[in-house]
Amino acid sequence: MQKTTGIHHITAMVNDAQRSIDFYAGILGLRLVKKTINFDRPEVYHLYFGNETGQPGSVITFFPWPKQVKGRIGTGQVGVTSFIIPNQSIKFWENRLKKFRIRFIQSVRFGEKYLQFQDPDGLEIELVERNEGPHNNWSFGEVDSEVAIKGFGGAILISTQPNKTANVLENVLGLECLGQEASFLRFKSDGQFGNTIDIKLTPSVRGLKGAGTVHHIAWRAKDDQDLLRWRTLLQDKEYYPTEIRDRNYFKAVYFHEQGGILFEIATDPPGFSVDEAVADLGNKLMLPSWLEPKREELEEALPTVEVRVLEENQS
Repeated sequence: MQKTTGIHHITAMVNDAQRSIDFYAGILGLRLVKKTINFDRPEVYHLYFGNETGQPGSVITFFPWPKQVKGRIGTGQVGVTSFIIPNQSIKFWENRLKKFRIRFIQSVRFGEKYLQFQDPDGLEIELVERNEGPHNNWSFGEVDSEVAIKGFGGAILISTQPNKTANVLENVLGLECLGQEASFLRFKSDGQFGNTIDIKLTPSVRGLKGAGTVHHIAWRAKDDQDLLRWRTLLQDKEYYPTEIRDRNYFKAVYFHEQGGILFEIATDPPGFSVDEAVADLGNKLMLPSWLEPKREELEEALPTVEVRVLEENQS
């Protein structure tokens, strides 16, 4: 049976590029591993944040566009994105969120303690301590490798038809159902990162696309050949996947599962060092070859952004 090892990346929509960089790099300490454009809307950035190398399973990406209307988190979407932090680091993160005046709540799900909060656009984020996965060697500001976010813990899916979404996770993507607790059904894959998926079983409002919502969740494929097998499987099961699309740093197919959530399957290779050295990741606007002739025009149209140490880290 085909099996994904877990989440490849999660992509969300936001309003302001610099504000998102300040939050995910400046506060959460993730590395900006790629500054490029939305290949379908080149006037809009596509920003990728992850661990030191942008390893699959650690990368959250954003389409920042000021003209986007505010979205609403609800059915047909990823409701919450979870990140793993090292054991014994949760107190550091509580203090850090307080320092930046970010309100958070604590919750327990399947025996794990979560810190839940929102980013500036209203995306729901949570941190959970786990032993799984290597430490992230990237350090920024006060966030060093001893406390740095390792990668994804997983996600909470809000489905219009939870039983249909559960069927896709278990019988198409190959995740194992671990059982139900209260209003959540939990699934797990074999990967070190992005391996724990909870489906919310209680009713939710209808999700509306826009700033502050997740656009899609992507699952890992080993390589191009594995992606072809995934596409054939999806066709056989009548999920009507798209053609294979080249995203420069991975190849991908997309499909909507029956609960309304946009799923992607993306290859691990070639990765983010295909067009710049690991030491230089995120420093320069990177463009696909077919847009390179328009570099000057695009750089003029896009807002100037930078990774910067925030005032709170200087005190």
